[in-house]
Amino acid sequence: MEADLLRQWLTPYISSDELDEVLLASVGVHLDLLLRWNQRMNLTAVRTPEEMVRRHFGESLFAARHLLARDTELEVIDVGSGAGFPGLPLKFWAPGVRLTLVEGHGKKATFLREVGRSLGLTGFEVLNQRAEGIARRAPLVTMRAVEQFERSLAAAARLIAPGGRLALLIGDGQREEVLAALPAGESEATELPESQRRILFTWSPTGAFHVEQH
Repeated sequence: MEADLLRQWLTPYISSDELDEVLLASVGVHLDLLLRWNQRMNLTAVRTPEEMVRRHFGESLFAARHLLARDTELEVIDVGSGAGFPGLPLKFWAPGVRLTLVEGHGKKATFLREVGRSLGLTGFEVLNQRAEGIARRAPLVTMRAVEQFERSLAAAARLIAPGGRLALLIGDGQREEVLAALPAGESEATELPESQRRILFTWSPTGAFHVEQH
């Protein structure tokens, strides 16, 4: 995919001057693999390159810009990564991030490892297991709307290190569901560009917390 076209599609989500050649090259490799693999397995219901770039890469990079400084070396856990969103674009934005992608489906986990191998990523790991079985913690835990959302939300919240936060790319209609499922904390919602119904929702617990598993 040509860098100029990627830049055009991504500009509503992140300014053009921040879309450097290395970032665009990483997006291009990930996109090419996604288009190829999606022909034989259902990684995403979005089919066209432009839609994939805008919905998946654009929204994820918008989140990355709000969540991470480009020179950060923060540890990030991405729950239910699927085709790699928002986790991999966070790594493209901030290469020093220590990224763990959690994906329970074996074929999707294989795809994620192939993206990492193709890009020569370091500080990168794919765990082919459910988030409920993970013992580690991270200062930033991310997730998109996934299957069994309430259960995955509870699992993701437990992975937050003390003083950390949870960042969700969800529909605005899910905001109340999320707030009802999580203990008291500080939250913020930011509308995603090119969308009237999707938000970046962040939540930080106040003090010790426990989330019930259903």
